[in-house]
Amino acid sequence: MTHISPDPEPERSTGLEPGGSVPPGETPPAESSMPEAGPRETHNPPKGWAKAPLTLILVLVVLVAAFFLAYGLTLIL
Repeated sequence: MTHISPDPEPERSTGLEPGGSVPPGETPPAESSMPEAGPRETHNPPKGWAKAPLTLILVLVVLVAAFFLAYGLTLIL
């Protein structure tokens, strides 16, 4: 069984200099890290749920639970 190397053969690969090195300009430069490159977003800060939508959801949940409780009680009685 022969082992096939996944590495390209330097004499058959394009863009390689003798010895296997890559000439300048052949590959793109490394990507730099810029964590604060974008504009500061102040109009939509992540502060969690607003009070009004959360209250509306809780009221809706209580109404649905009360409906099913009342429906279950009317079936039992």
